[in-house]
Amino acid sequence: MADSCTTLWTDDLCRELERSGEEGLRLTVLFGGPYGARPSFLRAGVRPGDTIHPVRAHRARLHVLGAMEVSRVVTHEEAGTELHDDDYAKLVYWRRLRTGFVSEVLLGPPGPPLSFDTVVPGDVLERLAFASRRGERTLRFVEDGRLTRSIGLRGVYRPAPASAEELRRLVAERWADPAV
Repeated sequence: MADSCTTLWTDDLCRELERSGEEGLRLTVLFGGPYGARPSFLRAGVRPGDTIHPVRAHRARLHVLGAMEVSRVVTHEEAGTELHDDDYAKLVYWRRLRTGFVSEVLLGPPGPPLSFDTVVPGDVLERLAFASRRGERTLRFVEDGRLTRSIGLRGVYRPAPASAEELRRLVAERWADPAV
């Protein structure tokens, strides 16, 4: 059964992507590694079919930036020889996402367009829950619908089914409005 995951992108990365005009482009590649700044998707159990939601904590708000369904996972060392030319071109194009030490590459079909202004509403933020071995846990450091610290988002985490659906809906609604 396919799952959903979140991964926290830094403000520096998001600002660089905004400045370089990446908003509105569709994610096709994500990078993972062994360190906190670039956490491992493989260690988190991500498999083909799973959907990754990059998120950003900015000015006490949580932003859901987009989504990408994983179709293939390869090690970074194998990427040069394993990938077809089209996939390798995606890897080169999205090189800005390759911050820090990278050990794995996730590939997928183009997802919804990347957006930096899709805020998770306060009521959704307060009930946002993540699955764990011990059950579900809500996001800590949320007060009055505002995010006071992002520590609970660093890494790769699986939202509980209802929360995963909320994130999916927010991404879909962002681009469903013809006025946007």
